[in-house]
Amino acid sequence: MEKLQAALEKARQTRAVRSSTVPTRQQLRVTPASDADGAWQALAPADLDEAALSQHLIVTREAGVEATPFDILRTKALLQMRQNGWKRLAITSPMPNSGKTTVACNLALALGRQRDLRAMLFDLDLRDPSVHDFLNVTPEHGIGEMLSGRVPFAAQGLRHGGNVAFSISLHPEPDPTRLLLAEETAERLDEIEAVYKPDVMIFDLPSVLVNDDTRAFLKNVDCALIVIRAEATRHAQFDTCEREIAEHTNVLGVVLNAYRQADAKG
Repeated sequence: MEKLQAALEKARQTRAVRSSTVPTRQQLRVTPASDADGAWQALAPADLDEAALSQHLIVTREAGVEATPFDILRTKALLQMRQNGWKRLAITSPMPNSGKTTVACNLALALGRQRDLRAMLFDLDLRDPSVHDFLNVTPEHGIGEMLSGRVPFAAQGLRHGGNVAFSISLHPEPDPTRLLLAEETAERLDEIEAVYKPDVMIFDLPSVLVNDDTRAFLKNVDCALIVIRAEATRHAQFDTCEREIAEHTNVLGVVLNAYRQADAKG
């Protein structure tokens, strides 16, 4: 644990230096639409299942003690992203089972409690999608159909309340790297941003060290949040993950998940 904490501190110190060499995401290539409110209201509504949310530790639908850590993360992330003019946030981890999808869902719903904001969550862990299980919602079409152009986002996205939208995978994709690397995917995301004018677009991505899917997609985001798990993520795994992400985008920060106070006391 001490080695991991030391790695976190080292990452904080080097982040500012690396940020000057990170490639900048190409900005919108589509003219923004004028009626974003109408586009949002036209999305199919999603009724979230309280039992499913509780089972998967999604606690930010309402304010409360359990939601506070994610609310703090929301505020810190939002302020830093606004300061830099960023809208697109990737959430990933070095290895699976670190809690990245839990963080992504909680952050999206926490942002949704800010009524003056619009947030979108895209499930791009295309080999092992799980957001539909966490929220217990099933769209008519999967995100792969939308990204490949077979259906428009208007027919695939789901809306929670008036300011949170989900784009969800129904099943594993047969060739996810091709889809994530495709220029067509970048164009679809530009179109969505232009039409719906979200303040924050969150992308739940695969773990970095298990395949090349996340590397293929990072060119489409402004920054990334790394989720690591106390007593599970190794120092070398975090170090490799952080360095590889920093080659492609800005590292917004690190979330240390499942950290108990007893750990700090030894």
